[in-house]
Amino acid sequence: MPATTTAATPQTPDAAKAPQAYDAIIIGAGIAGLYQLYRLRQLGLSVRVFEAGGGVGGTWYWNRYPGARFDSESYTYGYSFSEELLQEWDWTEHFSPQPETLRYLNRVSDKFDLRRDITFNARIVAATFDADANLWEVETEGGKRARARFLITAIGLFATPTMPRYEGIASFGGVSVHTGNWPHEPVDLRGKRVAVIGTGATGVQVIQEVAKTAGHLTVFQRTPNFCAPLGNKPIDADTQRRIKATYPEIFAACRESHGAFLHKVDPRKTFEVTPEEREAVFEKLYSAPGFGMWMANFKDILVDPAANATATEFMHRKIRQRVRDPKIAEKLLPKNHGFGTRRIPLETHYYEVYNQDNVQLVDLNETPIERISENGIVTPEGETPFDVIIYATGFHAVLGGFEAIDFRGVGGRSLKDKWVDGPRTFLGMQVEGFPNLFTLVGPHNAATFCNIPRCIEQNVDFVTGLIGHMQARKLARVSPLPQAEKEWTEHVHDMASTLLYSTVDSWLTGINSNVPGKRERRVLLYAGGAPRYRKRCDEVAAGGYKEFAFA
Repeated sequence: MPATTTAATPQTPDAAKAPQAYDAIIIGAGIAGLYQLYRLRQLGLSVRVFEAGGGVGGTWYWNRYPGARFDSESYTYGYSFSEELLQEWDWTEHFSPQPETLRYLNRVSDKFDLRRDITFNARIVAATFDADANLWEVETEGGKRARARFLITAIGLFATPTMPRYEGIASFGGVSVHTGNWPHEPVDLRGKRVAVIGTGATGVQVIQEVAKTAGHLTVFQRTPNFCAPLGNKPIDADTQRRIKATYPEIFAACRESHGAFLHKVDPRKTFEVTPEEREAVFEKLYSAPGFGMWMANFKDILVDPAANATATEFMHRKIRQRVRDPKIAEKLLPKNHGFGTRRIPLETHYYEVYNQDNVQLVDLNETPIERISENGIVTPEGETPFDVIIYATGFHAVLGGFEAIDFRGVGGRSLKDKWVDGPRTFLGMQVEGFPNLFTLVGPHNAATFCNIPRCIEQNVDFVTGLIGHMQARKLARVSPLPQAEKEWTEHVHDMASTLLYSTVDSWLTGINSNVPGKRERRVLLYAGGAPRYRKRCDEVAAGGYKEFAFA
């Protein structure tokens, strides 16, 4: 397909206002957007990426809070498409910290000269499909417009930070920051009175770091989570050489595992072994680095309530062992959900933080926040002054980025309206009624429940293959058939119903109390596993994409 841009010509005032034209527009310059740009260039397409931030990196551009790092092994997280890149980049730790990850993504952008096709500080607020021209037109917050045949969203799972709805937030006179919008300049926490609100994955990471330097840290916890040890350490020279020599085996192992991690599920069921053997398995997984306790456990741990109860009881014991004060330990025990039914934060001495004299835990179920004052936080016990308030209150996950943009498909139909009762997609990558729109890491996609770069590459390669198929046949328009969308959506719901997580309130099921409006549990993720998902995508491609309607 030839590029749709043309050489510069003298323009009338009206022509100067016309939107720029491209073959494809990508929203977002994170891991997915950068790779999609690289792949579309290989097809010879003209591409423009619009990025809300001032640089590349997506999640790793915005989330600069103390302690931010991978919970996937670094050497499973980077791109696999370039052998040269794999060999020239050294990960310094088994679980890379945010500054290193951002350096890596900048290195990728430099190596493949990606920035020349990226417009930074350009937040897309609207996208409208012109059915007569088979083109998408996007508009930025500043009113600039651009048009393209294909529109590809690479907005990520966590594009929309959420703030709690406390009275007086704007009145606070000290430093106030959300972890998802951390300032680029350092925030000095040494010796300060710091409050952290939230104990999810982000909260756990920031709490264990802030506790090292704060004069006093108060943690406001609404829902405790099961946290497992990260097991991070530097990568020595011998290990570095071994990693670089075995990348094919590393990526092959990721392809075979349910979540595209190095961790493969134990093929046995929980009660097929003796209690002593089961305890030994739990101990080994708990002591091992990464997500093993969650992803490599017995195959029925996340399916059978009785099996899940054994892991839950084990994790409760671990918390009690690590926290000296029994009353505090009891507050840190999750009791409204079983182990692994919510996302598992990985930690480094997180529970030991609560043994420090300069750390206090406030249970918001017992002592709720009434309002934020100019000086600090007010609860029924009075006002506590703070110098810094850190909101680790999460994101409007999966759907938030889509709801922040006014997508209009055929006939002006709103994507938000179509998804009012929950997402409906085909493969989590296309939506009937919204032709030529591709949603990388969209709802109902395996990448939403995955070691995300591994699934991103699969998503991007599928989309690139489909566009290449259209390019070869001079096809201008693609949309999934209604029946294909219906069958995939039903399959996604069926897969979710087999796992215990679907019965629990969390971002995995679309529940966030900080998001206004009534929220009911929704199926947002594909729980059938990355290998099953990849197989289905490969079948669709091999079959000639008969699940799609082309024009």
